[in-house]
Amino acid sequence: MENEKSELEVFNNLYQEALKVSKTVDISKDASIGSVGAALLNSKNHLYVGKNLDLACALGMCAERNAISTMLSHEVCNIDKLVCVHEDGRIISPCGACIEFMLQLGKLTEELKILVSLSPFKTVSLKELLTTWWRDELK
Repeated sequence: MENEKSELEVFNNLYQEALKVSKTVDISKDASIGSVGAALLNSKNHLYVGKNLDLACALGMCAERNAISTMLSHEVCNIDKLVCVHEDGRIISPCGACIEFMLQLGKLTEELKILVSLSPFKTVSLKELLTTWWRDELK
């Protein structure tokens, strides 16, 4: 029970950090940042956040890939926990492109827990979001 409570507290803090950066900001007539924020903790217990980038040409970047890219720019280590939050406060799951991105990071995401709900508290592994992956079929 104690371990679950501390994990809930960690995920609640990640939720709050993701929510902080999720506010939409228009940066030009063709680009905005925000509406989704992501926060992650890596295996060294460092926090990284990211906002999504929406472009009129559809070449944007999701918040979780932004946060992971920032982490990878500083150091390479496993990602332990991830939270994605819409600016209205809803917890959301990573999209298919982000799931694929994270799966291709291999061992960096093997232990990744993704928040699904704070009440009741529930997390899922990356593999639970995509139970059949094309790479597995090539082995």
